[in-house]
Amino acid sequence: MAQMETGGGGGKHKDGVRSKKMSTRVDLTPMVDLAFLLITFFMLTTTLNKPKAMQLNMPKKTDIEDKTEVGDCQVMNVILDTLDRVWYYEGLQVAGLKQTTFSGDDGIRKEIIKMLKKVPAECPLTSKGNKRDAIILIKMMQGARYKNMVDILDEMDITDCKIYAIQEPDPIEIEAVENGGTVKDFAKEAQ
Repeated sequence: MAQMETGGGGGKHKDGVRSKKMSTRVDLTPMVDLAFLLITFFMLTTTLNKPKAMQLNMPKKTDIEDKTEVGDCQVMNVILDTLDRVWYYEGLQVAGLKQTTFSGDDGIRKEIIKMLKKVPAECPLTSKGNKRDAIILIKMMQGARYKNMVDILDEMDITDCKIYAIQEPDPIEIEAVENGGTVKDFAKEAQ
């Protein structure tokens, strides 16, 4: 509560009339009480920030193993070598490696689109009667450039390929790329 105190004092004026000096005193006690009440209120009603972490949705644990059938006709392997070349072959066995580039619509994109159209039309249904989708396996030779990995992932996005994976190349594939696309030992076994 603000108070005005009047105190005596003042000296004599020339004319002999005394002027009264007024002193003011402001009592701050209610304002301090209010401040502490507000602080207490906000401390009791405020909730602290909870740590925000991205939720990870894991598949449910089941006793039954659900394995996906992978047919030979639905797999395409893409191998990136150290000389910025793109090798590819269809199927699960290394045979008939072909070479292409990342050059727009005529490069690997054309082959991926062709595979994405071919698999549902030509591959037989799964044992459960479902249609098959194309699976692209991306493999990088040791020493291949990071830019090529980014380019092939861009191609997966551009072609709207739903299923693809990144794997280590098999020794047979490494041998095939080093021999210009042919596997000497494996070709003998396959025939």
